[in-house]
Amino acid sequence: MELPVINQQGETVSHLEVDEAVFAVPMNHSLVHQAVVIYQLNKRQGTHDTKTRAQVSGGGRKPWIQKHTGRARQGSIRAPQWRHGGVVFGPHPRDYRKALPKRMRRLALKCALSEKIRQGSLLCLDSLDTLDGKTRSMVGLIESLGITGSALVVTENAELSVARAGHNLKKVWTLPVNQLNAHELLRRETVVITTAALRKGEAMWAAAPNRRTALSPVGSTDSDEAGEA
Repeated sequence: MELPVINQQGETVSHLEVDEAVFAVPMNHSLVHQAVVIYQLNKRQGTHDTKTRAQVSGGGRKPWIQKHTGRARQGSIRAPQWRHGGVVFGPHPRDYRKALPKRMRRLALKCALSEKIRQGSLLCLDSLDTLDGKTRSMVGLIESLGITGSALVVTENAELSVARAGHNLKKVWTLPVNQLNAHELLRRETVVITTAALRKGEAMWAAAPNRRTALSPVGSTDSDEAGEA
């Protein structure tokens, strides 16, 4: 299939032949949903914590004698039913991270990319040489491309000038192609990607992940690509 390549003024200058196995994948809603949920879980810090009755300070003595007061028996003023008492079944620090197999990560990414192309929300640029690190250069590019909502600018490598140009814009995010994933794609309305980044991503995503073989050493594992986790 062919994708139109535009310049930084929004004019079509050429067409780029891309692999349909990467950019024309049918949408798998259940897989993409599972991947996005796992990406969101992996962003959680899990540092929430509450104190139980054993951790709250005070409450060392019995507030009143057990019998003959006419009141309910109490053992500590730091019991959960008391004000400033401990919390019952409250949250404690935990790890929310879950693993997502490499094949599922790649397929979810391909589904999201293909859906962006079908919706006409993926713009392929010939270059980003007008971005000089100033916010006004990114504003001018976004206006020239006719983008009104949120945008994700994808480059071949991490480029400081591009990151600085979009840093102060609330609806613009920048990302190198090796850190692209389905979650980042679906969070933005429009994806702007350079031809160099598209070719690099196509080479990464078209290759099948290595399988473990019976001849592989015991304990060896496949290395994950940067940015897919």
